[in-house]
Amino acid sequence: MDERDVRLLKAISELETGSPERLHEATDIPVSTIHYRLSNLREEGIIANDRYEIDLEELGLGVTVIVEVHADYQGSYEEFADRLLTIEGVTNVYFTMGETDFIVLARLSSSETVERLIADFEQLEGVDRTDSTFVISAIEERDALQSYELETLLEELVDD
Repeated sequence: MDERDVRLLKAISELETGSPERLHEATDIPVSTIHYRLSNLREEGIIANDRYEIDLEELGLGVTVIVEVHADYQGSYEEFADRLLTIEGVTNVYFTMGETDFIVLARLSSSETVERLIADFEQLEGVDRTDSTFVISAIEERDALQSYELETLLEELVDD
């Protein structure tokens, strides 16, 4: 990955678009070069898909719950995580170190559906207990690249 690739990825993150014309305006990289590089970044798996951001609050999935899952399961943690992902509303699962085995994020339609979520977790074989936290207000949810300055990304990600 070189400087142009990092600049493109940063611009995609900030503009929330893969439009070559908009990316050209932001980076001054020629449109034909942007097409070529986006294609290469897709082939390398760095760009997984075309993102259409959806406002989950407006859609009706405005309740966010963070669930700590304490588990005693058989098999691999990946297999257990896949079972956690089968529960409706679960969007992210993280395998963690420490007292908590997994951190799960769920997006729900109402506070009433939290009871169903927790009941679904408790029915999964291997779940010992859960600790849930309601998110009162999302101060900011942003793409990981948005949390870095371009210079830092260039320094840490560009191949020498």
